[in-house]
Amino acid sequence: MPNDFNQQVIEEFRANAGKVGGPFEGSRLLLLTTTGARSGTRHTTPVAYLPDGGERVLVIASAGGAPRHPAWYHNLLANPQVTVEDGVFTYEAEATVLTGEERDRAFARAVETSDGWAAYQAKTDRVIPVVALRSIDTGPPNVGGATSFGAVLTRIHDGMRREIELIRAEVAAGGPGLGAQLRVNCLTLCQGVHAHHVAEDQGMFPMIAEQHPEAADVLQRLDEEHRKIAALLDELQRVVTARDVATATVLAEVDRLAAELNAHLDHEEAQLIPLIDG
Repeated sequence: MPNDFNQQVIEEFRANAGKVGGPFEGSRLLLLTTTGARSGTRHTTPVAYLPDGGERVLVIASAGGAPRHPAWYHNLLANPQVTVEDGVFTYEAEATVLTGEERDRAFARAVETSDGWAAYQAKTDRVIPVVALRSIDTGPPNVGGATSFGAVLTRIHDGMRREIELIRAEVAAGGPGLGAQLRVNCLTLCQGVHAHHVAEDQGMFPMIAEQHPEAADVLQRLDEEHRKIAALLDELQRVVTARDVATATVLAEVDRLAAELNAHLDHEEAQLIPLIDG
């Protein structure tokens, strides 16, 4: 991919919190920054990714089916610590190349989402690598571009809104059964929403309650909404892990969760951002 095209995508990605148009529109994209194997120079590349649970994401070194691995893959072999920008968070990660059956299962999941991956593999004699990027704990989360606590909250919420929108589109476009990667996508979303709400329950909400006693009724309602959403998350997880579940059943649960979650996020922002930014 030409460097000028890459740079255009990078700038659009950073300006729009991870959303881009063109060939990447509607896809999951991250910015991967690696250290040059020979030069030591930092290089940033837009790369499609697959959710893989709450602790890591997967990227595929397809290079469009070219005969050689992409430069970023050679870089992370030499220097496995990389920087990831996912549109919400910027974080350090450890890159691990998957091997054997683990690689094959992950690549098969990718093919389920798009037969383009299979076409890339068919074009080349090399086995296209699958790389896991696992977050390294380096301190408080870095929400790039956010200039206030309210902006941080909105950026995180927007990431949830976008992910559930992507999942709904994937379920609606799927066949009669639920593919393995789509199951992972749903479960990863559930883990992420749950972790965010736990962090709010244990951190932000008690802080607001202490500083703004007048917000007691608002916080009580938000707590009740967290409980409702937790029940919907449990139900979605139960449905997607069931054998031979129908796509229509999953879509109904995703719609229920989306309606409740989006209403909750809108209400929380309207009520809390004036307090935490004031």
